[in-house]
Amino acid sequence: MKKIAIYSRKINENNINTVIELFKKLDKFNCILVIFDDLYQQIKEAFQFKSKCQIFKSHEDVAMCNFLISIGGDGTLLDTITYIRDSGTPVIGFNIGKLGFLANATLADIDQTLNHILNNNYAIEERSLLKIESNALQFNEINYALNDITLHKSDASSMIKIDAFIDELFLNSYWADGIIISTPTGSTAYSLSCGGPIIAPNSNNFIITPIASHNLTVRPIVISDQSRIKLQVNALNKPFIISLDSRKFKLSKKSEFLLMKEKFSFNIIKTPDCDFYSTIRKKLLWGHDIRN
Repeated sequence: MKKIAIYSRKINENNINTVIELFKKLDKFNCILVIFDDLYQQIKEAFQFKSKCQIFKSHEDVAMCNFLISIGGDGTLLDTITYIRDSGTPVIGFNIGKLGFLANATLADIDQTLNHILNNNYAIEERSLLKIESNALQFNEINYALNDITLHKSDASSMIKIDAFIDELFLNSYWADGIIISTPTGSTAYSLSCGGPIIAPNSNNFIITPIASHNLTVRPIVISDQSRIKLQVNALNKPFIISLDSRKFKLSKKSEFLLMKEKFSFNIIKTPDCDFYSTIRKKLLWGHDIRN
């Protein structure tokens, strides 16, 4: 009997019926549902479960599940990292958000997607994680990100200076609002909006993208994910923010950070009717031309 973890953020009124419909579909299968506690509290009055149901609050409860379903957008799926950690539990995202590069399974195809998964008709796509180390900040055991690690100024104050080194070789002094170190997965996120390239998930690269660089000749650069990146930050005595995906930390002094590829990966479930190229083609409206 498969054990399925289910995670979501707060469900708004517009989406509650859609979420309940997903649970109705899951309830038809012979599975044990392990539901995030906050989500369970939101739906327990609206839906009575027939199948076996458990609650999870921490990462230990998810480690023994066959896979995890994320209900929401890409931000919701990124949240699951704190519960998956290094367990290897694969994740699939049902998109009730907006763009959905990661959470790209549609609720319209719930039956087909669930049949694929429960019949083991899917592939596992290993996504690289980016790890950060620093003596200036404690990350509470979760010092890695799936999309990107970003350093940026905290308000409308003056730009910050970031010295970047690749494998101890000096790269550049960035005078900018900040800098984004992105994985291939994060190439379609913040880095893309700042002019960075789209990188296929299996490219084994990192992208360094400046945010509003004061020097117009400075452009994003793609490097091997076997490299170690050192960043020395001088915020000119102003506080700055470091973010690991959606998790943010505030610092107020000169700091040094070391970034590298994490030893373990984040596993995403890919069904036969879904692939990276069709996703970006659809989400970025490629080919939407009257000639086509």
